[in-house]
Amino acid sequence: MQQSRDRILTSHVGSLPRPDYLKPLILAKEDGKPVDGAAFDTAVARAVDELVVRQVAIGIDVVSDGEASKASYSTYIKDRLSGFGGPPGKGHAAKDLLEFIDYARWLVSIGGTVRRATGPTCNGPIAAGDGAPLRKDLANFARARAASRPLDAFLTAASPGVAAVFLANAYYPSHSAYLAALAEALRPEYEAIVAAGFVLQLDCPDLAMGRHLMFKALDTEAFRRQAAEHVEVLNAATAGIPPDRLRLHLCWGNYQGPHHHDIALEDILDIVLGSRAQALSIEGANPRHEHEWEVFLKHKLPEDRIVVPGVIDSVSNFIEHPRLVAQRICRYAELVGRERVIAGTDCGFATFAEQPGVHPDIAWAKLSALVEGAAIASERLWRRRGAA
Repeated sequence: MQQSRDRILTSHVGSLPRPDYLKPLILAKEDGKPVDGAAFDTAVARAVDELVVRQVAIGIDVVSDGEASKASYSTYIKDRLSGFGGPPGKGHAAKDLLEFIDYARWLVSIGGTVRRATGPTCNGPIAAGDGAPLRKDLANFARARAASRPLDAFLTAASPGVAAVFLANAYYPSHSAYLAALAEALRPEYEAIVAAGFVLQLDCPDLAMGRHLMFKALDTEAFRRQAAEHVEVLNAATAGIPPDRLRLHLCWGNYQGPHHHDIALEDILDIVLGSRAQALSIEGANPRHEHEWEVFLKHKLPEDRIVVPGVIDSVSNFIEHPRLVAQRICRYAELVGRERVIAGTDCGFATFAEQPGVHPDIAWAKLSALVEGAAIASERLWRRRGAA
């Protein structure tokens, strides 16, 4: 995994707005409508090429494929694993939205939520499929990477825990058994991504968002025990992968809610750092979590770890001023060391292909602000101090 050496590197969380020619195909496929397979594959390949070119042109150092082939970062696994033949799950109502139910209804009325947040129920034994969708993703991204030559590249994959949040279990006798089955089935995907030469980002909102979604009835200590089990299962699934090829993304849900029931980073940081991943991607720009850079005043980041703080909000259509971005970067750099910070975003810009919370044009402008802010921070952290 590339680290900042003489400047702050830039990345993001993974998903990017799908091109207009691709999104209808993804949504039709999700709705079970007939979609020409060759046309879909061609559109995805074209989209990956374009997304990588655009990231590199803006100046993003560590790029992704934009999750171009996926309707959702978590439920895509239903098309890659067997066992998901049940009806769509009912999902979990967020605790913060339940407390502001009129706002929640208004959010639905204006289209501020998506109808594909949950997927089909697990109603049979889970097993890995033939791997064809993953092989296509790897080939598309490898080709785009070779053509555009970014500094580094990563691919995202759902963690067993987040898959369990959005894909209900009606087959396994316990949550623990369900997690174990998911982990074993997802292991080949994890290992294939790394074997193909990419950094693997494990998407783990279950370790934070899970507290006010699936596990809202638990107190903090009980949730910590649940989160620890999720990390243990994740570590077992990635045991064959070097830690420096792993990023872990933690978030509290990429939606415009009050978020006042979000668990504090300080309450789960030790558990999250118990994962094998070298890099930790966290929210650090939105109004509920921007202050949490302070956690590293009290809790020293282990020397072998990297932090990828969100310095760009992923649900607001404000374009951050580059100087503000630089300030956010420098807060982390001054606490954990400039070489151990990669500037990122709070979450993805198209968590669900159906309806990005940030307009696509603005999402790209925000990424440009990220690059500009990182350049300002680099000047402050290296050049002005006379470092080599």
